[in-house]
Amino acid sequence: MDFAPVPRSSVSDHVFGQIRDAIVSGSYRPDDALPGERELAATFGVNRHAVREALRRLQQLGLVRVSQGGATRVLDWRVHAGLDLALSLTRFHDTLPVDTLVRDMLEMRACVGVDAARLCAERGDPAARAAIPRAVEEYAGLAPDLAGMGEATIVLWRHIVAGSGNTAYLLAFNSLVAGALAVGEVPPERRAAELLDVAGHRRLADAIVTGRASDAAREARALLTAPLTTPAAPPRREARA
Repeated sequence: MDFAPVPRSSVSDHVFGQIRDAIVSGSYRPDDALPGERELAATFGVNRHAVREALRRLQQLGLVRVSQGGATRVLDWRVHAGLDLALSLTRFHDTLPVDTLVRDMLEMRACVGVDAARLCAERGDPAARAAIPRAVEEYAGLAPDLAGMGEATIVLWRHIVAGSGNTAYLLAFNSLVAGALAVGEVPPERRAAELLDVAGHRRLADAIVTGRASDAAREARALLTAPLTTPAAPPRREARA
């Protein structure tokens, strides 16, 4: 893969981004050796410190293994990378080369949300649970503004996930909502079935507040697995004689 020289501002970011994209796109395969630091510095037109910093960040993402005095080897991102890779790509308006990634992230969101709702109902402290009905009513008051309701549901689910007491779920939630699910925006119009179900959100809040864990899980599942709406095709313009 041919690399392009980069501007002097944020040179490490540019080196990092180009090598990351080369690995994720498959231009470099698992166990391939990257060029050495000196060669990369010459190719990009930067100093070796910028290259070294870029390689350090790539190693943190699980894309390469840097060996002191040896070759830097490419790792299989499907085995070694985490959600931080999706977040890194989203910041540059790019996505992983996986056709079903949006679906996959929404399925993960549902898994985390359903169990977080159950746990919040089971063991959430009273203060955490009391915040949930208030968040639901703030969300409901924004109807039918789908964009505003979508933002409000993030606040609601943050209360629920925090109330679950599961730190791993909270960190996963942060990754899922950062950068619009970390895979590019799902327009709120496509989530209309979920966002406009005010009654379902109120039932969820009531189940959590009253400690009915199985009901909370059921209501959360119904909301988070609601079908996405197919975008309407733009109206065709009639030809004039």
